[in-house]
Amino acid sequence: MTGASRGAGLGIATALLRSGWRVYRTGRTVDDDAGGISVAVDHRDDDQVAALFERVADESGALHLLVNNAAAIDDELTGAAPFWEKPRHLGDVLDVGLRSAYVASWHAAPLMVRGERGLIAFTSSPGSVCYMHGPAYGAQKAGVDKMAADMAVDFAGTPVATASIWMGILLTEKFRRAFDGLPGALARTAEHAETPEFTGYVIDALYRDPDLLDLSGRTHVGAELAQRYGITDEGGRRPPSHRDALGAPREPSAVVVR
Repeated sequence: MTGASRGAGLGIATALLRSGWRVYRTGRTVDDDAGGISVAVDHRDDDQVAALFERVADESGALHLLVNNAAAIDDELTGAAPFWEKPRHLGDVLDVGLRSAYVASWHAAPLMVRGERGLIAFTSSPGSVCYMHGPAYGAQKAGVDKMAADMAVDFAGTPVATASIWMGILLTEKFRRAFDGLPGALARTAEHAETPEFTGYVIDALYRDPDLLDLSGRTHVGAELAQRYGITDEGGRRPPSHRDALGAPREPSAVVVR
């Protein structure tokens, strides 16, 4: 589980732990008290990533699930200004977010293909098809959606599947703090949002789906997968799909050019 020190990554890791997974959690800084096996990894550093997977191989002998969530998301990302008026370092999400997901998957693949079942999941959003936070963010999300599609072609004939998961509005601690003193507004927003743990339960259910390989290479709306598996969120809520408002995942072409 990459990028699992806070926010969505920490929530997904927490849900996977509750579902019985042995979870390696990575981040530049990680809290040992959050559960799982905490490993400090800067996903800009390929050597640190290589060392992580060597450790997984030595300690566990196999790998069944990789969740690519690490991304360089900056507080200055949001806002109405055009990209050239925002800081240049917002483009770092193309390094830690897109390239880092490729590198982690490259290391994970040899461990996964020798097992009986495997899943590489990418966290994504409708920003891959609609304008959201600017071109760098959109390119990163579109990139991981396409990566899931193309990796599925290479994994054909193996027990490994890939999937990109569109998350909704996330009720992270940071997001909740923005509503301090406004409990009513938070409650109204929460009706259309997801806890960070929600995607973790969805990924767990997807991994266990008998038809997993038939779903491989697709970009899935997390809320729609939850309906398929009967998963509810905090308080029994059923987070809605935002497909109609924000757009549908792109369907990759079936053409393969070697």
